[in-house]
Amino acid sequence: MAYTTIDDPAIYFNTIIYTGDGSGATVSGVGFQPDLNWTKQRSGTESHYLVDAVRGVTKTLYTVDTSVPDTIVNSLTAFNSDGYVHGDLNAYAQSSITFVSWNWKANGAGSANTDGSINTTKTSANTTSGFSIITYTGDGNASATIGHGLGAKPSLIINKNLTDNGYDWNVQHGSLGATKYLYLSTTAAVATNAGMWNDTEPTSSLFTIGTWDNVNKSSSTYLAYVFAPIQGFSKMGSFEGNSNTDGPFIYTGFTPSMILYKNADYAENWHIQSLAQESINPNNNQITPNMNYAESSDANTNIDFLAQGFKMRSSHRTSNYGGDTIIYAAFAAAPFVNSNGVPCNAR
Repeated sequence: MAYTTIDDPAIYFNTIIYTGDGSGATVSGVGFQPDLNWTKQRSGTESHYLVDAVRGVTKTLYTVDTSVPDTIVNSLTAFNSDGYVHGDLNAYAQSSITFVSWNWKANGAGSANTDGSINTTKTSANTTSGFSIITYTGDGNASATIGHGLGAKPSLIINKNLTDNGYDWNVQHGSLGATKYLYLSTTAAVATNAGMWNDTEPTSSLFTIGTWDNVNKSSSTYLAYVFAPIQGFSKMGSFEGNSNTDGPFIYTGFTPSMILYKNADYAENWHIQSLAQESINPNNNQITPNMNYAESSDANTNIDFLAQGFKMRSSHRTSNYGGDTIIYAAFAAAPFVNSNGVPCNAR
């Protein structure tokens, strides 16, 4: 039986649901001081807003487009010990609109990492939860390396050009390998080009970038969110669809709190589903990171959230099409077995 090193996942990742009141407010109940906050209106069509402690509050990014960060003084204005404070921006506060926010703990504002050929401006790394936030300046050279500070090989890297408009969010997923890339901001299927990750797998200390301006334009600045799988807390993997409502069961070793997934072989949307959005199986309250859509119930994204993983309950191409590869990243609500060997699942 696989044990975990994190008995309480909510110390490092938590999902919060709240209702806007049209004014600035404190969102509490996160359980820790977040270093990455990803907020989306559930019942409205404002963009997905991302703010992190490395770039600083009010510095917002949007997963749905190719914009560089905006400084929005009435967006997320402060992180605190149990959540965050936001202003009266509709994307955080619109009256009577419900919101979901996903929150991760890294290691505060971070500091420079000199492990790679490019010294990072800041690396905020949490080796316990396998998550780091990185900013760096590109040098335009092939085989450039970046120190991620995790002490374990990452299985998910999400990267964004912060200087130049017109560049998508880039994704490296461990199940696809470093020759492949996806865009979080589009429906595009997986593609191959050495210019992105230089066809080089990450290591326990470094990830490699190629010469594409998406990831390594000389003198441009970049952001990377880097995730390494942690037993009982997080898992990144893939499965092959079977076009059946009795779909594959994916073992994670924990009850998922949140699942991000995409059909890698086909031009389909990304999806996020979480227990906080819907606690009854099949869970199909989904939000689409590459679109501004409000949250919707969609039978094409039926998933059972289970004690040891999740099971696909749709035959649709977006989530379980026969022969297609579906990639995912899942974060825990509770491990199936805690560090003392005691069952503690949330289902």
